Amino acid sequence: MRTFKRLKGLRLHDLRLRYQLMILFLLISLLPSIGLGYLVNWTVSRVLERQAVDHTLQLIGKVNQTLDSDMENLQNMTYLIGFDSGIRSFMTGGLESGADLYQLKQYLQRYTTLYPEIAGLLVVGRGGSYVSNELYARTADNLTREDWYKRAVASEGLFTILGQPSQRNLTSHVNYRDDEVVTVVRAVVDPDTERAIGVVLIDLKLWTVSKAARDVKLGRTGYLTVTDQSGGVIYAPDEPYTDSLPPAWFAGGDSGSVTRNVDGRELQLIYATSSFTGWTTAGVFLTRETGYEVRQIHFYVICFLFLVCLSGLTASLRLSRSISRPISQLMAFMRQAESGDLSVRYEGKRGDEVGMLGRSFNHMLVELRRLIRLSERKERQKREAELRSLQDNIKPHFLYNTLDTIHWMARKKGADEVSEMVESLSKLFRIGLSKGSNIIPLTDELEHIRSYLLIQKTRYKGRLVVDIEAGPETEAGGLFVLKLLLQPLVENAIYHGIKARRGPGRISIAVNAEAGALILTVRDDGAGMEPERLGELRCKLAEPLEALERQASERERSGRSYGMLNVQARLRLAFGEAYGIGIGSEAGEGTVVTVRHPLLTEPPAIASDKEQEEET
Repeated sequence: MRTFKRLKGLRLHDLRLRYQLMILFLLISLLPSIGLGYLVNWTVSRVLERQAVDHTLQLIGKVNQTLDSDMENLQNMTYLIGFDSGIRSFMTGGLESGADLYQLKQYLQRYTTLYPEIAGLLVVGRGGSYVSNELYARTADNLTREDWYKRAVASEGLFTILGQPSQRNLTSHVNYRDDEVVTVVRAVVDPDTERAIGVVLIDLKLWTVSKAARDVKLGRTGYLTVTDQSGGVIYAPDEPYTDSLPPAWFAGGDSGSVTRNVDGRELQLIYATSSFTGWTTAGVFLTRETGYEVRQIHFYVICFLFLVCLSGLTASLRLSRSISRPISQLMAFMRQAESGDLSVRYEGKRGDEVGMLGRSFNHMLVELRRLIRLSERKERQKREAELRSLQDNIKPHFLYNTLDTIHWMARKKGADEVSEMVESLSKLFRIGLSKGSNIIPLTDELEHIRSYLLIQKTRYKGRLVVDIEAGPETEAGGLFVLKLLLQPLVENAIYHGIKARRGPGRISIAVNAEAGALILTVRDDGAGMEPERLGELRCKLAEPLEALERQASERERSGRSYGMLNVQARLRLAFGEAYGIGIGSEAGEGTVVTVRHPLLTEPPAIASDKEQEEET
């Protein structure tokens, strides 16, 4: 049961590539072949069936032409007899002598001599008297009372085919049975009174009809049969498949093909009805015999499909193997590469996609080994840089400890200004180092900028006025910012703004919390910037890392605005595109730099801190 469920849920792409290709090749080769075989079989079956029907109808048409010709001869014969003056006199009662009757018999005997297929000729007058060469009445009853006489009179002079006679008061010297002759009649009409004066009757030997149909062979056991309008059999072979053919079977038209089941046998009937005689000539077949040729075609088609399947299976095996085998080799090489062996190589010389894939695999291994060596070299260089960085961190520690000693010595000697300046410089180094942390409290950042400004005020005595405004929510503590955020901006304001103007200048620093963000503003009333320079700087701030790389490689303008680009790059890397620096300036009016910083109530683990933690 489990195996069945597993097979039931199996999909094509879950199979091995070799089996997928085999299935696809077989489907591509077999489905069109089966479809073509079915189409050919269906088409040939229809064509053979149509040809068999057409051929049989042609034979039936020839038989009907022969029968029509015989009936036309009999019709002409009745006209000739009816127009004879002696016959007309006899019918009206004008001939009664024995010599005249003998002459009439001799006259009728000429027709039977010329047409041996005639079994008998009979002329009956309206009074009931008759004359014939072979036929005579069985009894003394008046022949005008016979059914055949009445039917002839009712036809008003038209030639009428009665078919095989039944229960008539006539016989012949040869004593033909009723089923051995076919009877035709025509009434002779007086042109003046338009009344029948007598009837001409002719018995045609059945062998004339059977001769036209007996020689026709339909298949191995098929035969022709002839029936009249009422379904009575005019001719049938000695052992027919059915004793009767009801007219309802041929209601589909004057010609066609029908299939009927008779006594457990399925018969195919191909028929055509003569417009002159009204007789239906039908070819009768056993259906299984008519399908003999079709079964032969079935056999050939099945043999063809078997050969196609066999050749398709062989070709699919070879083709799928030629494709899947090198792919399997590549899979084995990939497993070796996964285990760390990068020395394996695909050695195939194929020019198709598989060969291209193998050569790409070789190139990938070469490139992978090169990248691994490069990565190892970079990792070694990184360790060496970290070691140098740790060694360099010892210098600031030693420096601000030494500055602290100088500070106390200056205070001891009463040099208060020197002591204050050395103390500020010591704080700068201490906060700048910050024990290696990138995020520091906002109060430390503000203390750092105050120490920096104290040193700058000492340098620019009387030329520099500084205002620092911090909102109560920022002075209370508990907020954190990126380290060294304000110092590069204030340094730019001093060196490119205040220093470039005449007279004293003012720098205003404002820190406020607005809409979930910390806004730091550095404003100066220095020289400002021309619009071209402002636009250039804004373009650099949009892509700070690329601008820093260009300045590092081209030494662009001796690193001007480097501090501002550094701050912008660190903000983008740490907090994303939503935060950073905005700048506005007018020549001669000053510059305003606004920093949008996230409102941090605790120091987050930014990228560099995460890397340090992972390495630790």
